[in-house]
Amino acid sequence: MITTWHKIKHKLIGRTITEGILYKVFIYLLLTSIGYIFLFPLLFMLSNSLKDIDDLLSPMVIWIPSKIYLTNFQLAFQTLDYFRTFFVGLSVTLLPAVLQTFIASLIGYGFAKFKFPFKNVLLGLVLLTYIIPPQITMISKYVLFTDLGLTNSAWSIIIPASFGQGLNSALFIFIFYQFFRMLPKTLDDAARIDGANRYYIFFKIAIPLSVPAYVTSLLFAFVWYFNETYIAAIFLGGQVPTLQLNLVSFAQSYTALAAANQHFFSINEGVKNASTILAILPMLIMYFVLQKSFVEGIDKTGFAGGE
Repeated sequence: MITTWHKIKHKLIGRTITEGILYKVFIYLLLTSIGYIFLFPLLFMLSNSLKDIDDLLSPMVIWIPSKIYLTNFQLAFQTLDYFRTFFVGLSVTLLPAVLQTFIASLIGYGFAKFKFPFKNVLLGLVLLTYIIPPQITMISKYVLFTDLGLTNSAWSIIIPASFGQGLNSALFIFIFYQFFRMLPKTLDDAARIDGANRYYIFFKIAIPLSVPAYVTSLLFAFVWYFNETYIAAIFLGGQVPTLQLNLVSFAQSYTALAAANQHFFSINEGVKNASTILAILPMLIMYFVLQKSFVEGIDKTGFAGGE
């Protein structure tokens, strides 16, 4: 009896807590619950976007539509002016993300590999820009950009990103700073012995070894620029359309088109959910394509490292 109890206890708890069945069941239940919380809104939107008006009003149809209804996506696609808006919006999403990632890597490399006066103070000031809410500096920034004639154009987003002052640039600088600190110093020493200069070491050694950090930073930057509506609405003034800004005014745009087109029906939750899915579709595709590198980058750009 005692032997049987010890065997059961060993199976349930294990020699250590992390080896037992109870611990594994708890972890899987926790991860499943978290996954459900994140996936539920997306699955709910997808289900509603595929329903016609009868399914939306029917209390008997909850998750699975009685038939696949793609008209919601067609109307949302037309209202968002999808292709034109997407490619025009790349000038204030992908381009700033690429520039910001590269500039942040240069700054992070400088802080990680060079010694100069007030290095820690300057690094602290850079990180302070991430802590200060952007709303505090928004008025002065808007006045400056207005005087320079940068408002209502993509340059108001591109130029700050090109000088390391883009959206959350300090965070990317810190990511690269931590990553470059983890690179063995012997690589630099060996390259300098062979006659390589600092530019050669950065472009031929540091960058190839830092691909995960670049992918992680690029993905985060693209997502943040892509989802940005506050800064875009202030500085772009509607002159450079983006999917997110068009999504904000989707109901108004749809109503205007419905008044001029007979095949447009009254706006409903199906069309609204379809427009939201279309708006986040580029991010989903980008994540699935870069998923492996993204996870690897998250693992390698931790907050531990040494000189």
